[in-house]
Amino acid sequence: MRLHTSIDFTDEQSMLLDTASNFFRDRSPVATVRTQLSTDSGYDDAMWREMVALGWTGLAVPVEHGGSGLTLAEAVTIAEPMGRALCASPLLSSQLFAQGLVAGGSEAQRFDYLGLVCGGTPATVALFEADGNWDLEQIRCRADIDHGRVRLSGTKTLVNDAAVAELIMVSMMADGAPALVIVKRSELPTGACGRETVIDETRRSFHLNLDGIRVADDRLIVGDAAQLALTAIRDGALLLLSAEAAGGIAGVLDLTVDYLNTRTAFGRKIGSYQALKHTCAEILIGLERARSHLYHSASLVAAGEDSEAALRMAKAESSSAFAFAADRAVQFHGGFGFTYECDAQLYLRRALWLQYAFGDAAHHRRHLARLLLPTV
Repeated sequence: MRLHTSIDFTDEQSMLLDTASNFFRDRSPVATVRTQLSTDSGYDDAMWREMVALGWTGLAVPVEHGGSGLTLAEAVTIAEPMGRALCASPLLSSQLFAQGLVAGGSEAQRFDYLGLVCGGTPATVALFEADGNWDLEQIRCRADIDHGRVRLSGTKTLVNDAAVAELIMVSMMADGAPALVIVKRSELPTGACGRETVIDETRRSFHLNLDGIRVADDRLIVGDAAQLALTAIRDGALLLLSAEAAGGIAGVLDLTVDYLNTRTAFGRKIGSYQALKHTCAEILIGLERARSHLYHSASLVAAGEDSEAALRMAKAESSSAFAFAADRAVQFHGGFGFTYECDAQLYLRRALWLQYAFGDAAHHRRHLARLLLPTV
C-alpha cells in the first residue's frame, strides 16, 4: 500500500488557522495570560464560551453527535495559535475525552456525552499514576465489577482541568485488562480532587483519589474498544501537544526578536550581534522542522493512515525545539530574563511542561526504534 507522504493543507484548515490566530492574538495577550495565573480555573470563562460558539469543541466529533465531522488535523490549526499565545483552556482535555469516546465508546455512551462536550461541557482524561509511567496500558488503578456496579480504587495524577471538568475518562484495570470508565464530577467525594503544583502556571493539574467511587457498569469501555480508545487519546495528545509546542516556538521567537531589536548595548541594538543572529536562525530552523513533522502527521491522521511513527517524531522534535528556544530567550534577555516579570519565563515553563507531557523525546525515540528499525 502506498503511504501518504505529502503534507496537505486545505482551504478549510487555512481559514481555521486565520480565525484562530486572530482570535488568540486579540483575546489572549500576555497581560490576560498573567491575569489568569492567579485564578482558580486558570482560564477566562467568557473566552471559553466564545470558543464553544465558534464550534471548536466539536470540531473533530461526528455530525450525528453534534460536531462538525472534521478530524484532529483541523484541530491542529486551533492548538498551534493557542500555544503561540500561551492561552489556557479546557479545549485540549475535552478533545482527548471526545477522541477516546469516538474511538471506543458505545453508541449509547457517544449519544449521552459527545453532545455535552460539543456544547461546551468541560471534560478530561485521567491516565497517569504516581509511578509516572507513560505507557498508558501499565495501569494500577482497579475497577471491580459487581452486580451492575463498578467500584473504583487507586489514585491518578496530572489530571488536567479536573476541577472544572464535568466528565472524566479514567483508565483502570478490569478483570486483568485495561479499561476506561466515565466518571462525573458530581460523583467525586469531597477532597477526592487535589491541586498539584506544576512548573507551567497556566496549567491546572490535579490528583484524583478514586477509592470507593461507584458507577454503573454502562460507563465502562472494555476489551478491544478500550485499546482503541487509549490509542486515540495517545495519538490525539501527541498531535495537539506538538501543535502547542510549535506555536510556542513561534511565540517565543517573536518575543525574543522584538527584544533584540529594542535593547541597546555599547551603542548598538543587541540583535545586530552575530552570535545572537545565528541562534535566532537556529530557533527558526527548529520551528520549521517542528511544523513539518506536525503537519505531516496531521495529514496522515486526516487520511486515516498509520500515524504513530510520525506523531512520535513530531512530539520529540517539537518539544525539544521549544525547550531550546525558550531557554535561549531567557538567556538573551540577560538579567531581566531571570525575573518573574519577564514574559520569556512563561514560555520556558510551558516548554518544560510540554517536554514531558505524554512522554519525553527519549521515550518516543525508543518507540521509533521499534517501529522503524528491522528486528535483528
